[in-house]
Amino acid sequence: MSSAADPLAPLAGLPGVSDSVDSVRKAVDRVYGHRVMRRRSGEIASEAALRGARGSAALSGADWALEEVRRRTDFGSEAQARAVGAALRLTAEAGQLLSIWRQSPMRVLARLHLVASGSTPAAADAFAPSAIEGDAVGRPRLAGEPVDEPLIDLPLPSAEEVAGRLDGLSRLIIAGGSSPALITASVVHGELLALRPFGTYNGLVARAAERIVLINSGLDPKAICPAEVGHAEQGAEAYVAAFEGYVSGTAEGMAAWIAHCGRAIELGSRESMAVCEALQRGAA
Repeated sequence: MSSAADPLAPLAGLPGVSDSVDSVRKAVDRVYGHRVMRRRSGEIASEAALRGARGSAALSGADWALEEVRRRTDFGSEAQARAVGAALRLTAEAGQLLSIWRQSPMRVLARLHLVASGSTPAAADAFAPSAIEGDAVGRPRLAGEPVDEPLIDLPLPSAEEVAGRLDGLSRLIIAGGSSPALITASVVHGELLALRPFGTYNGLVARAAERIVLINSGLDPKAICPAEVGHAEQGAEAYVAAFEGYVSGTAEGMAAWIAHCGRAIELGSRESMAVCEALQRGAA
């Protein structure tokens, strides 16, 4: 698809976005060029997944120490534990959905919410209210259904608006485009967070979808540069402020959100560089 036909193409021209795209690419390339990656990429990917899940859970109100996430086995006892468990499951599941994402992103979103909720996969191939009779898991919310999203307190779009915008997002993903992975990932993340299409775990699902875009695009094919780490490191206040820029729809706000997401990837890359260095020293 030509850039002229790509609806995200104008975002590349916003102030600072080109610099963010270049900076992200350089940060990711540094990790992939590390000598440890040649023989221990699987270990680095596993550690990145763990740290990414911890970061995503932190933004959903479960800010646990990394070692607590690493050692814990019970994730069903209380709200924070459930959030951490959901983040871990989503991080593990994201890599299994890459081939489906470009053909049917709605199926993937349904699956992600099912996985986050700890539900059975029976409805993973559907994205409709009838998928799970009498339950809201795995389908967009209906009019009047509440949303529990601890970090985001902005007005909710109506169920009708959610359906229309999800359809538009799906078409965008299926069509593909020439925009850099950072821009596409930022828009997918921001749109899902803005819509909050599910009753629960919207932030976790949005960040998992961002991860899928970054892997599927080829920017981070081995999933070793966890943006979730960087989102958490920048802090919840900065995350919400940047997201409000996305919701504003202004050029300045969109540029700020893309820059924030770019910085998150850079910080995630830096985290994995530290893991590489530790492995090289024999300290991890």
